[in-house]
Amino acid sequence: MRLPTRARADTMRDRLVWQCASLLLDYPDERRLATVDELLTHLHDSAADLLGRTASALKSRDPSQNSAEYVDTFDLRSRCTMYLTYWTAGDTRDRGPHMLAFAQAYRQAGVEPPAREAPDFLPVVLEFAATVDPAAGRALLADHRVSIEVLREALTAAGSPYAPAVVAVADTLPVIGEGEVLRARRLARTGPAVEHVGLEPITLGMPGRREGGR
Repeated sequence: MRLPTRARADTMRDRLVWQCASLLLDYPDERRLATVDELLTHLHDSAADLLGRTASALKSRDPSQNSAEYVDTFDLRSRCTMYLTYWTAGDTRDRGPHMLAFAQAYRQAGVEPPAREAPDFLPVVLEFAATVDPAAGRALLADHRVSIEVLREALTAAGSPYAPAVVAVADTLPVIGEGEVLRARRLARTGPAVEHVGLEPITLGMPGRREGGR
């Protein structure tokens, strides 16, 4: 069944938002910023303004400054982590199945999970939603709406230039309920669940760096 014209337009608009946000939230790279500039010519609403604010902030600074801030923000602050299952399962034995759900969604859509990054890493999920399967990608993002809200609030509180890009992503998803907002704020204050007894060291939250800095 074909989607109505309006629905197709909304899906394409969201895919553009997800692709821009994926590029902006990945490790800083001038080529990615150039691609974002090109994609933004096809957006003409609040999302274009939000994504453009992040892009402009990154372009206004020296690349080395962007790299250092990225590591400080996302690698050294657990409350700004972009690993979505960290907020749904914490550092517990339940996190493996949560991450497996992402990998299974990718395989069901005909692609393999990334070899050098965790499957729940937000830029990876956004790229999947934008370029492979928008319906499955939207479902993954919506299922982890609280995680995205925790990230949005943390980045906003820190005055991070990445905050507007996360707001743009959140705006493509169902509005979060008051109970979920309270849950997100509680998680931001206390952190997710952690297990200490009877477990081997868990390394899911901080995978090895990829080429180019991550």
